[in-house]
Amino acid sequence: MVLAVTTLLFAVPVHAAGTIDGRVLGAGAPIAKSTVTLWAASAGAPQQLGQAQTGDDGRFTLSVENPSSPEETLYIVARGGEPAAQKGRGGNPAVALLSVIGSRPPAHVTINELTTVASVWTHNQFIDGITIKGKALGLRIAAGNVPNFVDLATGGYGGAIQDPLNGPQTPTLANFATLADLLAGCIAQVQSDACSTLFAAAVGPAGSAPADTLGVAESVARYNWYKPARLFALLNKFYPLPQGKNLRVTPFVPYLNFAPSAWVLPLKFDGGGIRAAGKMGVDADGNIWAGDNFTVGAQAQDVLWQGNLSEFAPNGRPLSPPTTGFTGGGVEGVGFGLAIDSHDNVWVSTYGGQSIAVFDKHGKPLTPPDGITFGHRLGLMQGVLVAPNGDVWVVGVSKNQLVYFPKGDWHNGRLVCEGFKVPPCSAMAGPFHLVIDAQDRIWVSNGAGTWVTRFRASDPSKPEKFHTSGFSLSGMNVDSRGNVWVTNRFGRSPAGIAAFLAIVLTAKTGGNPDRLLTQTLAAQSFGGLGTGGGSVAMLKPDGTPAPGSPFSGPSLPGPWAIAVDGDDQIWVSNFARSTGGPIAHLCGVRTETCPPGMKTGDPISPPRGYVGGGMQQLIDIDIDPAGDLWVSNNWQDIQQCFGTPLEELSTRCGGQGVTVFYGMAKPIRTPQIGLPQSP
Repeated sequence: MVLAVTTLLFAVPVHAAGTIDGRVLGAGAPIAKSTVTLWAASAGAPQQLGQAQTGDDGRFTLSVENPSSPEETLYIVARGGEPAAQKGRGGNPAVALLSVIGSRPPAHVTINELTTVASVWTHNQFIDGITIKGKALGLRIAAGNVPNFVDLATGGYGGAIQDPLNGPQTPTLANFATLADLLAGCIAQVQSDACSTLFAAAVGPAGSAPADTLGVAESVARYNWYKPARLFALLNKFYPLPQGKNLRVTPFVPYLNFAPSAWVLPLKFDGGGIRAAGKMGVDADGNIWAGDNFTVGAQAQDVLWQGNLSEFAPNGRPLSPPTTGFTGGGVEGVGFGLAIDSHDNVWVSTYGGQSIAVFDKHGKPLTPPDGITFGHRLGLMQGVLVAPNGDVWVVGVSKNQLVYFPKGDWHNGRLVCEGFKVPPCSAMAGPFHLVIDAQDRIWVSNGAGTWVTRFRASDPSKPEKFHTSGFSLSGMNVDSRGNVWVTNRFGRSPAGIAAFLAIVLTAKTGGNPDRLLTQTLAAQSFGGLGTGGGSVAMLKPDGTPAPGSPFSGPSLPGPWAIAVDGDDQIWVSNFARSTGGPIAHLCGVRTETCPPGMKTGDPISPPRGYVGGGMQQLIDIDIDPAGDLWVSNNWQDIQQCFGTPLEELSTRCGGQGVTVFYGMAKPIRTPQIGLPQSP
């Protein structure tokens, strides 16, 4: 057999022994006579590499004869058998368990309910029944994240899910254990109808019921938002509280005490110098880059942004130096300006340095120590765009600026315009972000405006305006059909409109509209603007609003950024909300990919959006090649961001780390340059 020695991203084949030893457990006890099959997953149909049957102790040895490719990942499926937890009731055909073991399995593997939940949620975009298939990078990323949830050798909890950021701080560990408990209830047949009631509770919106425990896990992961209370109710049915006792007797703890809004398993990661992360980007290897407002340990506030650049591997491991992150090249306080070009160079714009910096894929600065400043003419810089032809465009919010680098040559940039007199800047108002469509037209959102500015990349002198029926525009994206999606950060409440008018006045008088915007959103987070919330607008390729646009609702309290996945579904991050901004999931233009009966703009996510994972005030949202959603925690304790902070909380203005929701979105090719595309 040929196995593969691998890091998360690179597989190098070596020859190894052709056996894998392991055990199959259900509800913590052995499962005898279970059929165990080893598969190799790739872009095509999976290849069977070996098969065995468990003994009375649940143990097995797989003899492997067929080779596996370095582009494949390995997984084991255990089906049927006689669970010892059933106490002599014979075989249970509903048993179906999974463990994705990656390209280099441990010396011993365990297959149980925890490995099943971990493997299904991380591989949600690649699994159908016992078949796992997909592009090599996506499969490697998914397999590399399984150990964050579970120890493949023991079947116990993995490192990340029980670390200080996740175990005691979020409901993810309890969600995870509760799901495993419910699968175990069917395997152990804790009641005569345990499996049938579990299958019924896992029925998705299309109405088809699963037939085994693996099918249950897949249905719940795929439709995590659909009637989650049905499944939670089975916890009490399967494991009622014993009379006179305080705790349920469950195979796995901790369990939930309250029904979740969705069966999601987000994890939070920190390190690599990340603090108050703003704009992010995913490179060709699936690594996550984040620009930081602040630096770790600093008593930083909104009066000065002085952060650097951070990088994470697809499994959440920080790759940039601790405390400082990557420094130099003029980076000083990155906001919503970061993009990755086709060479995996990272372009960032800054607030503190009022400059543009470029780093290579290893975090080495390519620009001078002060960055690109055009003789210190730049103001507070925001959105960065890499066009499909290699051109790079950058906008500045405070001086109403547009910068252009032909073919991405940072030695040869020019300041196209600034102020309010020369086009296309004359058609902008606090330009914040920008995207490009398939017709080579650039669309710019305006933080101090109610419209999107559009001009041809080949001739910026003839800009057009398209109103969104919203106030203070922010993040943008384009779907595969050329529709432009943009966030409106303020709703139409009287308080929101008054705040917006103050921002416009600040921009017109040469002040910092973005700083006032942040202060206003801070007030909105704590109820200062009522419940007006924000909205998301969709403009058709001709600039006219789509039917029903703008879209609003409780999951959009203060929308900031937009990601479009491979199904053209829409994912939105939110800054506003005192408990942390939620993620909203909207049906996109390809309604056939949405749940039955939904139309464009309808919310798929729960009413309050997706929550959990230690999320704070969010800025960006990005999709990686495995369909994982990454969001940047920009600020956490907003009351420490202005004025004189409490000494003991004076380093807590900036948000902590990044949060990842696994397998939620249809994957896209990274880095995203132009329209989102499938890998």
